[in-house]
Amino acid sequence: MPLPLVLAQLEAARDRRDPAKWRTTRGLLSLTGAKFINWNQGVGGGGAIDLVMHVQQVGFGQALQWLEERFAHLAPAQPVSMSPTQPLTLPPPAPHNWPRVERYLLEERKLPRALLAPLFQSAIIYADARANAVFLLLDPHATPMGAELRGTTPTAWRGMTAGSRKDRGFFSIASTPCQAIVLCESAIDAISCHALHPTFRCLSTSGARPDPHWLSSLLQQPLPILCAFDADPTGDAMARRMIELHPSIRRLRPPAKDWNDCLRRHGS
Repeated sequence: MPLPLVLAQLEAARDRRDPAKWRTTRGLLSLTGAKFINWNQGVGGGGAIDLVMHVQQVGFGQALQWLEERFAHLAPAQPVSMSPTQPLTLPPPAPHNWPRVERYLLEERKLPRALLAPLFQSAIIYADARANAVFLLLDPHATPMGAELRGTTPTAWRGMTAGSRKDRGFFSIASTPCQAIVLCESAIDAISCHALHPTFRCLSTSGARPDPHWLSSLLQQPLPILCAFDADPTGDAMARRMIELHPSIRRLRPPAKDWNDCLRRHGS
């Protein structure tokens, strides 16, 4: 669904000087095809559902209902051909930018050096040419399936690299011994949660998603699984939906807004 149509229904105003930018109740958004980024909050997403969830601050079900009420008439009468999957394009490593990215992760995000060092040495985390922190999503064979990107410049932002397949892989930080598998919303939250709970294997779902495709294989392991999504309306709603779909999963709600906030408070 074209995002400009959705934004118009959300009563957003197109910027007169830049038609790719829209002014919303959540701040200034830029559109690139089916993707958007909120420059005021440093948050990005893709698709109409993500956009409604972000602007309206509602959960998945509420966003879907909102769209159905306004755009049901746009549903195609005949099947449409699907475009081929966009190929994965990982940003090349830029080692000269790693000191800057590392400083951001250590000083601003308060991530422990002892956890970052092995991730960097194994190339699961690296810096790209734009000084973004790159967190690889790996499948069970350690093949990259995508990457989370986190900006470290004064205009902070986050997103996914082109062609990422969040249904086929995830960022993970392992634990030995492991007492539980914990699902977080981002790679930084996963590292933060592991720093606070070293016996947890912490994964990133790359956004609050209630039923990632790879979750079924984790449920077959003899370990408890905890949903540790953010302590906000979206995180709570997606956690409830995940538990509805998979009743064996339990909620682990962060005591602050997210796990990185918890870690920064813990170290202050």
